[in-house]
Amino acid sequence: MRFIIDNHTLEDLNLLGKFKPNSIFSIFNRVKTAGGERLLEKYFKEPLTDPAAINSRSNMFRYFAEKQLRFSFEGMEDMLHYIALPGAFPLLLAKAGMVKNKLLKHLVHDDRYDKADQGLRATISFLKAVQSFLPLLSGYPQPEQLQDVQQLLQQDSLKWLGDALPARLPARYHYLIRHVWRNEIEKLISLLYYWDVMMAVANVAREKGFFFAHALPAEAHIFKSSGIRHPALNNGVANPIAVDSQHHLIFLTGANMAGKSTLMKSFGIAVYLAHLGFPVAASELEFSVMEGLYTSINLPDNLAQGYSHFYAEVLRVKKVAEDVSKGHHLVVIFDELFKGTNVKDAYDATLAVTKAFSEYENSFFMISTHILEVADALVESHTPATFVYMPTIMNGAVPEYTYRLTPGVTNDRQGMAIIENEGILEMLGEK
Repeated sequence: MRFIIDNHTLEDLNLLGKFKPNSIFSIFNRVKTAGGERLLEKYFKEPLTDPAAINSRSNMFRYFAEKQLRFSFEGMEDMLHYIALPGAFPLLLAKAGMVKNKLLKHLVHDDRYDKADQGLRATISFLKAVQSFLPLLSGYPQPEQLQDVQQLLQQDSLKWLGDALPARLPARYHYLIRHVWRNEIEKLISLLYYWDVMMAVANVAREKGFFFAHALPAEAHIFKSSGIRHPALNNGVANPIAVDSQHHLIFLTGANMAGKSTLMKSFGIAVYLAHLGFPVAASELEFSVMEGLYTSINLPDNLAQGYSHFYAEVLRVKKVAEDVSKGHHLVVIFDELFKGTNVKDAYDATLAVTKAFSEYENSFFMISTHILEVADALVESHTPATFVYMPTIMNGAVPEYTYRLTPGVTNDRQGMAIIENEGILEMLGEK
């Protein structure tokens, strides 16, 4: 089953993008090889929905983080270029080819012999490095990954690996590596890419204090963390977030700049990373697998199609409603619904949509608004929701923000205070 997520959600949460500032991908992208980067990108684009697969990957990251293993990938490009050279041929032709290239080197300064020799020696160096690395992998969570490499290194022809490459045997090893052992060498390269990703992500987790979440079957229907923060913020405030089938809708209020959007993004990012099997910016996290994730946090109008901001919001809610009504297990995050219309319509629409979503207990919802009367109406109608807010504390006429999630509904209305603090009215009154 494929995890449901669309481009708008990916953009809202800034999940992908090698060169995008503070993208979640860029936080983890400390790989040393191009192949490792491709594998990391593949992982990032393919969230998992099987708890066993999620936990298996998470346990591998945890293993590398706890072991603090290091492996040098220097010279990898030489090996890759060498392995990619054309031709799988008999030993005699391999010898003849090397003799020919050696003659060309001296006659016309052809560099093919040097490159082949350099690639061969780089490959031998990696075989030596892996031979030294394998004993460090005690307790490796997936030992079957190592079987092909272990069998390769046990070949009688490689028992000299601890020494220098025999001077008279380059043609023989050119033949063995690129013909006899080609499949095993290619599997070794794939394993090196895998280790590259494991080490890179594990190092980020250890340095930033990320947590290795535990996935549960969908039937558990739970998401519980004692503290989630935004992974791009080094000193971000962590807040507890918990939802289950009985408390599946979080209704969030708070003044602008109080931290609502950051909290909602932190929640969405944690959901996504958890389904990748990646470490999350949280203190503890246990979750049941879901089928998809939708957000509506930064929603622009669409001038090309003639959509106003409000109509774009309506279409976004419609898209999510279609999938929710099909019975999918989704995480839905809406930040300030219907802010593109007048206050009365926004109040009515937010109230109606929130109440309708609250009936779907198989999905989790986090919905925010600055229209406090919506929260009051939801409380009065006994809508099954958990009410929380991000507080604002006035220090004289200056607002201060704790970024701490607090139970209840806020009464904060500091908009005019902020406008007055900026001296806007005085500025306009000078004339």
